[in-house]
Amino acid sequence: MDGAEVQRLAAACAEGLPGSGLEHPFGPEWDVHKVRGKVFMLVTEVTGEPMVILKSAPEESAVLREQYAEITPGYHMNKKHWITLHGGALDRGLVEELVTESYRLVVEGLPKARRPADPATYGRRTGAGR
Repeated sequence: MDGAEVQRLAAACAEGLPGSGLEHPFGPEWDVHKVRGKVFMLVTEVTGEPMVILKSAPEESAVLREQYAEITPGYHMNKKHWITLHGGALDRGLVEELVTESYRLVVEGLPKARRPADPATYGRRTGAGR
């Protein structure tokens, strides 16, 4: 899957998440996906390469970067808490899972009354792991 395909898939996944919205606070070259005003995904080509930037738990992001050459530290973000997806050997299921996990991490930080979904259960596959 090339970088543009990763971007399209990630955007389609984000659009289906409860309370998700698309904004352009940094200009038209940045698609910023937020839930209740908090960023969970950025999509851009400002470096000349299509990329998707997602929130990730620090221990998970380290494992992902070791396992996939197409996953690097978050571009222009905290390198411990964000990852960048590039085109390559990433499969559809992994991209969708990473977008949903980024969303869950952000929702988890919201006050319970503002959460559009339960981060403990939303989008989780029962009995499945990576």
